[in-house]
Amino acid sequence: MTDTFRRHPLLTAIGAFVFLLLLLGSFPIIPETKQAVVVRFGKPVRIYNQYKPGRPIGTAGAGINWRIPFAEQLVWIDKRVQDVDMQRQQVLSTDQRRLQVDAFARYRIIDPTLMYIRAGNEEQLTEQLRPILGSEVRNELGRIEFAALLTPERQGIMDSVRTSLNRIARQYGVEIIDVRIKRTDLPDGAPLAAAFDRMRTAREQEARSIQAQGAKQAAIIRAEADAEAAQTYAASFGKDPDFYDFYRAMQSYRTTFVPNGQDKLAPTTVVLSPQNDYLKEFSGRPR
Repeated sequence: MTDTFRRHPLLTAIGAFVFLLLLLGSFPIIPETKQAVVVRFGKPVRIYNQYKPGRPIGTAGAGINWRIPFAEQLVWIDKRVQDVDMQRQQVLSTDQRRLQVDAFARYRIIDPTLMYIRAGNEEQLTEQLRPILGSEVRNELGRIEFAALLTPERQGIMDSVRTSLNRIARQYGVEIIDVRIKRTDLPDGAPLAAAFDRMRTAREQEARSIQAQGAKQAAIIRAEADAEAAQTYAASFGKDPDFYDFYRAMQSYRTTFVPNGQDKLAPTTVVLSPQNDYLKEFSGRPR
């Protein structure tokens, strides 16, 4: 045997190389982030490192495994969360507004065997999920008004889309984790300008209504305060008529000698007799 190896070193090297390839091909290394479907002559027979809910990635299943060379092939499937973008499309809302919508879904493959049977690989799976996502988003947004997308109600809409999409995606061995709208716009041109004008008019009307309500409340509060003050003054002046006369005179002097309610005296000329009743507070009261 040794002499044969020595006489045919090239064949020996080729044989050793083929044996090494067979050895390495028989014990593949499964990464922590991948699931492997073992396919024997086109039929899936077992799965390595399959995703299990609640089990962290890398705890079990990854590492060195085995397969039959040539007879069994490995189909790699990502174990992590992935996303699929919906093609930008127009949606007609219930208030007859055409919207340009961009959305995406995040998903995880939980049944690699079913995914392989229904889609073949991840690229084909993405191509099949994309139109389904677009159809579900279009159906849900077609049931609401455009303004609802600007309110917290938007989250409930996305939950409905996720539930509907998840029901269909389960047929491909996929679990839909989340659905989100990236952007919602009105088409460019006249529809967009008209929508902005309507929104501006609505906000201006709302602002005027709020201002009118505020003015009404202010007038009510001011009237109630004036009435309460008048009652207080009446009660106080009724107890001391002389103080009432003095207070009224001071108010009149303020209006006459301090125009516009300024704090400092302005040049004012008043020609009256010293015995005039209007100036009686300057001459002092008899005791």
